[in-house]
Amino acid sequence: MIWKIVLYALTGYVALCALVFIFQRKLLYLPDNTRLTEDIAIKEGLRYWPLIENFQGFVNQGKSVDARGTIIVFHGNAGTAYHRNFYVKALSIHGFRVVLAEYPGYGGRDGQPSENVLVDDALKTMRLAYKEYGEPLFVWGESLGCGVVSSAVSKIDIPIKAVVLFLPWDSLPNLAQTHYRYLPARWLVLDKYNNIDNLKGFKGNIAVILAENDEIIPVQHGKKLYDSIKTKKKLWLFENARHNEMPVEPQLAWWKEVITFISH
Repeated sequence: MIWKIVLYALTGYVALCALVFIFQRKLLYLPDNTRLTEDIAIKEGLRYWPLIENFQGFVNQGKSVDARGTIIVFHGNAGTAYHRNFYVKALSIHGFRVVLAEYPGYGGRDGQPSENVLVDDALKTMRLAYKEYGEPLFVWGESLGCGVVSSAVSKIDIPIKAVVLFLPWDSLPNLAQTHYRYLPARWLVLDKYNNIDNLKGFKGNIAVILAENDEIIPVQHGKKLYDSIKTKKKLWLFENARHNEMPVEPQLAWWKEVITFISH
């Protein structure tokens, strides 16, 4: 009788592992595929970039000839690029052109998200921005976007002046193991997003921004990444903040602090 109970339990455990493996990208990527109308984009101070057809994201409108540089923002795993318009409001104040990169499968773009798909598309976005706007070029990752940015800068063939990592992890397998501690989660993960390995060769400044009470990416994962960085780095740790409760009002001092750090 006992062996039957053990067999049933083992079968259920294996089945659970199989389900997690099969549906993991449904758990990781939560796209909103709603496309923003051009009229609403304009009202929000954005325009489709580089063109409304086959767009890669949005860029802030207005005079940008004398911009201090271009910051490309790669957003988190849910929502769309235009939901991150607060980056435009905060960064444009300091004289930067801001590109809100959109992912395949998000915001009306075709495609199915995966690490390879998102990173290849990010490389395309970076090269297009460099071709159109030149230097200096900065990249800003948010949550999942940190994984996209870190992988892309390890492969890119154009100069990236600095990287900002907003709520990053160390590697996705390590994060998965934290959340699914009773499963062999790190061995089931298809998309690795190993930020520690991918940033080893980067020579520019790296800013890391963490939330002390982050319930989605526990802060120890971001600290482990920060400790591994060998280039010039700086950490901003927001006490009592949670993952979706970060202080992002444009007038806050930390925006200027980050800009000052990555610009030198």
